[in-house]
Amino acid sequence: MEGNYAIILAAGKGKRMNCNINKQFIKIENKPVLYYSIDTFSKNELIDGIILVCAKDEIEYCRHEIVERYNFTKVLDIVEGGAERQDSVLNALESLKKHKCNIVLIHDGARPFVTNRILNDGIKYCKIYNACACGVKPKDTIKIKNKDGFSIDTVNRENTVLVQTPQCFNYKIILDCHEKILQQHIRVTDDTAVVEYCGNKVFLYAGSYDNIKITTPEDLQLSNRIVNNFKNN
Repeated sequence: MEGNYAIILAAGKGKRMNCNINKQFIKIENKPVLYYSIDTFSKNELIDGIILVCAKDEIEYCRHEIVERYNFTKVLDIVEGGAERQDSVLNALESLKKHKCNIVLIHDGARPFVTNRILNDGIKYCKIYNACACGVKPKDTIKIKNKDGFSIDTVNRENTVLVQTPQCFNYKIILDCHEKILQQHIRVTDDTAVVEYCGNKVFLYAGSYDNIKITTPEDLQLSNRIVNNFKNN
């Protein structure tokens, strides 16, 4: 029987964090950032296995200090990240060929506060639409500016979504799309763009304002305020 698998990306260096270690290994409440997302996926009954993606020189550290230390038995493999995000995702998708995967959830390890509700909804909507992603409505007014820095238009917020992860896909579709863009030398920064480029539609469902991506020191400060509420849910 085909199952649901997760890819958790932890290969990025996070230069904007201005830190001498990978941001995934910075501690929140005495546990690494990466711990939290793996823990949520591991405890979710709908997730059958996890592929973790790390930088080559951090694979053993991740294996010993996170996977083994916290007994994350659902982590099936740790694969080497590529030069770009899409290369890392394709490496993980290739690793999943050894398993009977129906739905794959692709998640940023730097988003520690993903919830079971988001995972469950992602699987539910993926079964219906083959591709979906969570997100939230912007709270601020969004302007479009010209090359000189002047505002030229105001975007209707009702038609916009700040896309988060996980992004969930029918495994065969996302694998095929990644292989196609590789052959055509197309570069993207997001997996929804991969399937959209190949002519597929992506359903957008409700994420959470707490499902932040830790990118800057300010995000880390915010995460310390979120974590207590997160642990109580």
